[in-house]
Amino acid sequence: MSKIGGKPVKIKEGVSITLNKEEINVQGPKGVLSFTIPKGINVKVEDGMFQAVQTEKNEKDTRAMLGLVRSLVLNMTIGVSEGFEKKLELVGVGYRAALAGEDLTLSVGFSHPVNIKPEPGIKFTIVDSIIVISGIDKALVGNTAARIRSIRPPEPYKGKGIKYVGEYIRRKAGKAAKAVGGAK
Repeated sequence: MSKIGGKPVKIKEGVSITLNKEEINVQGPKGVLSFTIPKGINVKVEDGMFQAVQTEKNEKDTRAMLGLVRSLVLNMTIGVSEGFEKKLELVGVGYRAALAGEDLTLSVGFSHPVNIKPEPGIKFTIVDSIIVISGIDKALVGNTAARIRSIRPPEPYKGKGIKYVGEYIRRKAGKAAKAVGGAK
């Protein structure tokens, strides 16, 4: 049995979980999220706690899904109460980000600006050269941040590009350092 899947999830104050036949709806101050329960998993909400239980103990697929269901519901309760955010940093001379309404416009060394429309539930904010992506769905926030980072990932020689705040970029020496090292 999954070690994570067996642990109950405490439902935060102001968050309500409703169960339909095959769907979980989590509602909180920031919004509503829903998730379809996979076959072989039963869920129950009692005394402010959520717990997922396997219906058939020997099925390998349901053992794998048990921990997934628990983690998804935990992320949904955090998302509707607090929300999630990812921060991206622009590194490079002339690299800029600007908001045009809700759309994000990036100038990252191409001959044209790159426009990014937010998906429903995603909000962009810019502080100095840091782009903050926020929303209630953890997967959607992470995927949006990864999509923006993939426009100009950081390169190893000068470190220019779009990177996560706090991300370490391993640097390479380049041609000049190789020529000096090989002259011995």
